[in-house]
Amino acid sequence: MFGTPQLARPRRRSTFFSALWAIVSATLFVYCGLTYFDVENQARRDETQHADVIVVFGAAEYAGKPSPVYRARLDHAAELFARGVAPLIVTTGGAGRDLRFSEGQVGRDYLAARGIPETQLIAETQGEDTLQSAKRVAAIMHENGMHSCVAVSDGYHMFRIKKMMQAQGATVYGAPRRDPRASNRLLMLDEVFKYTLWKLHLE
Repeated sequence: MFGTPQLARPRRRSTFFSALWAIVSATLFVYCGLTYFDVENQARRDETQHADVIVVFGAAEYAGKPSPVYRARLDHAAELFARGVAPLIVTTGGAGRDLRFSEGQVGRDYLAARGIPETQLIAETQGEDTLQSAKRVAAIMHENGMHSCVAVSDGYHMFRIKKMMQAQGATVYGAPRRDPRASNRLLMLDEVFKYTLWKLHLE
């Protein structure tokens, strides 16, 4: 009889934490769902319009040659340049394991070989990830009086790129390359995770 109140407290405490966990879980589920929708929606959207510069976000390079993914991004940027979307192209990305080459320089050389004048190409060669490249490109734009850019990458990557560039004060239009993996759910879920880390300042 006298022990009943003592037993009730742990039960109430357990009920409280169960309810709290349910609320937290539901909130996370809703957040991830909404962010996934934003990533997917941006991946399918082509916002190409006239801007100050085209920015190609780097991908892997092999011994000085762009990987198929990177080459597809660069080819798309070259097409936009030929259409007069912007007078300059910035290629981004630092060196990987092979310190002789950087993604930015490899991209610049590839576009120059395609006939784009070197005076209209800029290589950002220090960025080790998307965030660093976004910051360095924004600095290049600021130093050269540029305010708007057309960002070229894979569709699933575009939402995070835009948010990072906008955080640096740039006006950004997404121009995803044509990609059969555009609706890959795992890649988009990975972007939700990476975007969240950035928002939490953990990246």
